[in-house]
Amino acid sequence: MANSVNGVPPLAQGELVTVVGGAGFIGRYVVQALARAGCRVRAVSRHADSALFLKPLGDLGQIQVVSGNITSDADMAAAFAGAAAGVNLVGILAESGSQRFDSLQAEGAGRAARAAAAAGARSFVQVSAIGADAGSPIAYARSKGEGEQAVLAAFPGATILRPSLVAGPEDQFFNRFAGMARIAPFLPAISGSSLFQPVYVHDVADAVLAALNNPAARGQTYELGGPDVLSFTAILQMISDLTGLDRPVVPLSDFTSGLLAKLGDVLPFMPMNSDQLAMLKKGNIVGPGRPGLADLGVTPTPLAAFVPAMLERFRRGGRFAKAA
Repeated sequence: MANSVNGVPPLAQGELVTVVGGAGFIGRYVVQALARAGCRVRAVSRHADSALFLKPLGDLGQIQVVSGNITSDADMAAAFAGAAAGVNLVGILAESGSQRFDSLQAEGAGRAARAAAAAGARSFVQVSAIGADAGSPIAYARSKGEGEQAVLAAFPGATILRPSLVAGPEDQFFNRFAGMARIAPFLPAISGSSLFQPVYVHDVADAVLAALNNPAARGQTYELGGPDVLSFTAILQMISDLTGLDRPVVPLSDFTSGLLAKLGDVLPFMPMNSDQLAMLKKGNIVGPGRPGLADLGVTPTPLAAFVPAMLERFRRGGRFAKAA
């Protein structure tokens, strides 16, 4: 076992880690990384039945799936009972029905951290987002920032991870626009000059594990981005090329982008809503000098290592068709 720092040892084999939001896109990879590291995992989901697919990611009995809502004090207390560490991954990109930014990303984050602290957990990781800012006029960014503050107030030694656009097999960015390319005559470059630094979902999961195991990460904030910095237009062009669909990428004016975003506020199938457009215009790259993946001992994975295979299924004729 690695040496402890400030009396806080890293995780030992068989210790329990609670993962709130374990059935989500990032969650399944975090659960798998923890299981491979020899931890027992309690994956918390609003509906446990929908998270049963996680159980085969570990050995028999290693992964427990439980129902729990981050808006409930009682659910969070039960979720963290006996846990040596905790991870909160709960987040939404758009509000819908009872799913609100404040209740989930701000209040909920603090509730999970308080439950972890009350249970005596040694470490806690809050997965936030680049651009999180409690003073932001953008509701998404503001709630993420407020969530960070609530977490650190309840668990001062928590580690905050702020990923850029997270990419991987189940993501809602590359897959969404590749799906759009199948049916649309062109790909709309909304704020096409805005920059992204996509980070591989496996790298994010490795960063979570590293943060839990590295006492030096306690109380620190890390911004997670991959090695590729690309404009929105360049990413759309990559999607068009890799799918072989050869859709032209068409820059949209600010007026048109704003109109489409307003439609997205009421129509869920639109590429983005007003909040997402405002975030897009700010860019989504790691800030200069900010600690990141390398500081956690994780080597960033380039897009070329996984995106081509990920988008094969969108080619005409499917994944077994010849590349263009």
